[in-house]
Amino acid sequence: MTETRTADILARRLADAGCRHAFGMPGGEVLTLLDAFEAAGLAFHLVRHENAGGFMAEGVHHRDGAPGVLLATVGPGALNAVNVAENARQDRVPLILVTGCVDADEAQRYTHQVLDQRAVFGAVCKASFTLTAGAAEVIADKALAIATEGQPGPVHIDVPVGVADAPAKAAPGLRRRDTLPLAPAPGPGWEAARAALSKARRPLIVAGVDAVNQAAGPELRAAVERLGAPLVTTYKGKGLLPEDHPLALGGAGLSPLADRHLLPLVREADVVVLAGYDPIEMRPGWQDAVDPEAQMVIDISAVPNSHYMHQGSVNLQGSLGPTLTALTEGAGLSDGWGARIAETKAALARAFAPEADWGPSVVIDTCRRVLPPGTLASADSGAHRILLSQMWRCEAPRGLVQSSGLCTMGCAVPLAIGMALAEPARPVISFSGDAGLMMVAGELATAAELGVRPIFLVFADRSLALIEKKQRERQLGNAGVDFAGTDFAALARSMGGAGRSVRNADELEAALTEALEAPTFTLIAAEIDRRAYDGRI
Repeated sequence: MTETRTADILARRLADAGCRHAFGMPGGEVLTLLDAFEAAGLAFHLVRHENAGGFMAEGVHHRDGAPGVLLATVGPGALNAVNVAENARQDRVPLILVTGCVDADEAQRYTHQVLDQRAVFGAVCKASFTLTAGAAEVIADKALAIATEGQPGPVHIDVPVGVADAPAKAAPGLRRRDTLPLAPAPGPGWEAARAALSKARRPLIVAGVDAVNQAAGPELRAAVERLGAPLVTTYKGKGLLPEDHPLALGGAGLSPLADRHLLPLVREADVVVLAGYDPIEMRPGWQDAVDPEAQMVIDISAVPNSHYMHQGSVNLQGSLGPTLTALTEGAGLSDGWGARIAETKAALARAFAPEADWGPSVVIDTCRRVLPPGTLASADSGAHRILLSQMWRCEAPRGLVQSSGLCTMGCAVPLAIGMALAEPARPVISFSGDAGLMMVAGELATAAELGVRPIFLVFADRSLALIEKKQRERQLGNAGVDFAGTDFAALARSMGGAGRSVRNADELEAALTEALEAPTFTLIAAEIDRRAYDGRI
């Protein structure tokens, strides 16, 4: 047993879980934690806002697989992280949120910046703890287990000032051992599901973020190819099967234009396998997209169905990879789709082909063409994200990351910074609307200070384009959606990076080529018309 500070116990447990980066903005209440993080090998990165720091932590997680770590001080610092905590819950991201707080005795007669932080974060996190010296090892281990098991998510740890400095004893022997993956046990429902798949003529698979978090891509690909089943994914599931594969139909979730082609195919299937499909990403058109009475719907999920967006004929809860393998073992290649899959894939390609002239589709297509294979991308919320999620092709999971459940604006820039920090040799590009980028403009300086080199592309249309489009569709007057322009190129240069404004594909291609060789980050402002998304998403 080794005597040390309580803060060190927490920091060393995070380091043992693979965490190498922490983000945040410190206050006096977390200085011991900051010291403990650095001593344990967690590099602390100062950000301009805690919400952005949480997204940087998520970006790192998407590359190294370890839980993200965010540090915030008492009161307003902690509350600035509420959005990113809820985003992590809805997007199934393991995030350890550590906040400083006033000692319990002091809080009984001191009120400045004092609030019940555990009550706040208990509403948006999977769990909330107050660290104690006597149980520091157990609390740290519980926090990591809860953050990563089942559907991953955020866990909050309040650390009183006095407790952080208090002596504590390391007790690694108290840590819980890993749980082995399990497939469902045989039974009537299991046998019915296997029998249906063995006879299926038009099987179809829908996969989502749970399949990504369980690293079930290889088993999913084997099932798709064994059955000859087309695969539809959520936006976060993109890349589970390389999207140039003849059975990959790309992402679905927010695009009515894509749904016109994908939903009829789902309804034509005689067996639908929902493989780690979490409908939290989906628009209302995906409510009851499957019919458990008319189709055999096999729902394989990490947690029980409490969302009721759909119902399965057979519900299986277990590890997705082993379950898929056992479920499809012995099944043969289906013969009922004919040319239907290729026709749907071709129709989607036509629907999202770039415009003849300049516009958001040309911007995305040019980026796809110029940037090297394997480029990582992040997307902010807005009309561009819907278009990008249909057009951007992923060869592997997490090739395009975004806020899909909560749809948070301002996430793309910090996500890209986190990914670039974790994997500096790989090209990274973020796609933002101008309003979303302005929410996190200060983090451009963070990128410069960290020495990372992502490309920040902004669709500069001087409008909340998606909201303005909906406003017109409802025949409402233009109000509250347009704003004055910003010289983004000058802003980038003032923050320590390179900046370019482009108005056609040739200018964009030149800017991207330069950005790939630039020693710093590059911001490219693609100036487009706010109505360029009409009929495109």
